[in-house]
Amino acid sequence: MSLNDTLDFMRAWLRDPRSIGAVAPSGPALARLMTMHVSDLAGPVIELGPGTGVLTRALLARGVLPHRLALIEADPQFAEALSRRYPQTTILRMDAAQLGNTDSLFGEERAGAVISGLPMLSMPANQVAAIVQGVFERQLASDGSFYQFTYGLRCPLPASLLQRLDLHAHRVGNALLNLPPAAVYCISRRSAIQVAA
Repeated sequence: MSLNDTLDFMRAWLRDPRSIGAVAPSGPALARLMTMHVSDLAGPVIELGPGTGVLTRALLARGVLPHRLALIEADPQFAEALSRRYPQTTILRMDAAQLGNTDSLFGEERAGAVISGLPMLSMPANQVAAIVQGVFERQLASDGSFYQFTYGLRCPLPASLLQRLDLHAHRVGNALLNLPPAAVYCISRRSAIQVAA
């Protein structure tokens, strides 16, 4: 993490602490945990809330090709910095809650994984529902996975939302060396789990 990344993060946090939801950018341990399964998945990848690009770097290091990576970033300063650093990726400056109103970001193909750095616990319930529903209905392949980290003690997606959308969440692991410590969850369709079993 460069000094510029840290300063960019702090400026964004000062502008709107609720939209950032963290006291520091994701650390290497969390980046590894969030991206560890991506190289096993088929299809392109969507990253929600890339911020300074810590998880973006980890995704590229895992072998995701830049033209197969779409970054969804609402903050204009972060989006501009990302476009300079990762010009071969697709960068959309938008609220991730609009993904349900957007055609598949990769044409006929749907994403194999969605990696989310969004602060779900500090977002309104209707916004969280719109994001998750939009991802699963319009962007993610039927056997794709949605990875979300949290600083909370349980899955950041409400059980009622998971049930309504017929989704299953399981904890992938913990990044205890992150500041603050975080847990990573994998959310997928129940039908995909039954087929795999």
